[in-house]
Amino acid sequence: MVAARYEKSENIVQGSLREYDRLMKFFQRPLFLSLTIGVPFCIFKLLFGMVAIQVVTFPYHGVLAVFGWVVVLWAGTDLAMNAAKALFDLFDRQAPFEYCTIAQMGACFHMPLVFLALDTLLSFVIICVMLWSGWITLLTPVESYFWYAATTMNLISLSLVMLYNEVRKVRSVS
Repeated sequence: MVAARYEKSENIVQGSLREYDRLMKFFQRPLFLSLTIGVPFCIFKLLFGMVAIQVVTFPYHGVLAVFGWVVVLWAGTDLAMNAAKALFDLFDRQAPFEYCTIAQMGACFHMPLVFLALDTLLSFVIICVMLWSGWITLLTPVESYFWYAATTMNLISLSLVMLYNEVRKVRSVS
């Protein structure tokens, strides 16, 4: 009787672990990563570039227009790469490229994740510059909603993954 009860609880634990593993696989899929990290970061970059172009109307900021267009092109390319990466994943295929242009450059040096981390750092710097420079106030209402959506998607997905990892730790200990 004790052995049967132990076996039953063991099966419940194994079933729970399989569920957790399935959820972790989902969190690691290019579809999830592109939609919750890549695309939001592209939106931040795109809006930053657009604002930099807009600032050109202010006196002596012509250099920002060129910089802004470079950032817009960078963001657009990264957005296309993330969308394609998600589509490849939907069709259960491995994409022959990385999530973004900087990570793709890193692949040439056999360290795309290091360069992806650099892209993440640059994205966070862009967010900080937008906030601390006051440029965020230059966004139109529609652009602001894109900023809010990107922020919401990014932060909630990060929180869900953190919550999942903590629940998984607690369940594996008990």
